[in-house]
Amino acid sequence: MTSSDDQLVARAKTGDAEAWRALYRDHAGRLVVWLSTRPQADAAIAAEDLAAETWLTAAEKIHAFHGTSSEFAGWLFGIARKLGGNVHRRSQRRRTDPVDLQTLDRHPVVVGPEPAYAVKEWVLHALASLPPRERDVVGCREVVGLDVESTAAALGISSVAVRVAHHRGLRRLAERLPERVPFDV
Repeated sequence: MTSSDDQLVARAKTGDAEAWRALYRDHAGRLVVWLSTRPQADAAIAAEDLAAETWLTAAEKIHAFHGTSSEFAGWLFGIARKLGGNVHRRSQRRRTDPVDLQTLDRHPVVVGPEPAYAVKEWVLHALASLPPRERDVVGCREVVGLDVESTAAALGISSVAVRVAHHRGLRRLAERLPERVPFDV
């Protein structure tokens, strides 16, 4: 990261609400999408909850960040990754798995034509089939649209490792593609 902050980050450090709004507009949607592609150890914790906790932590620790608003994304996603790891460790200790509500329901669930849900499920299943590093890198690069440097900062790995994992992950996904994708885009 650079040693000097750009104007937006400097304003956010002083508590400027407009600067925080601009950073939020730039990164909030991508953060939630990325968190929803990661496996959740605790089904009671939604991606939106983890994203909210990430923003609170970022607001508490912004004084320690030095860089540009584009480097802020890597720093923010790194916070989210660490918080997600904490949730995973906590849920493994507590073993809190909610009861499947469909097993309690006496009426069968009627499945309708929801192509958007089918696409999302297919993508989540495909990403879950990858090794963790490749899944995280492909999620950052392809799902959220982060660049190599921001992905490296978010995941705590080198830019070279990002490029290698991205290449391997995409190659594995291409090998697993069926003849016909189960949805029409």
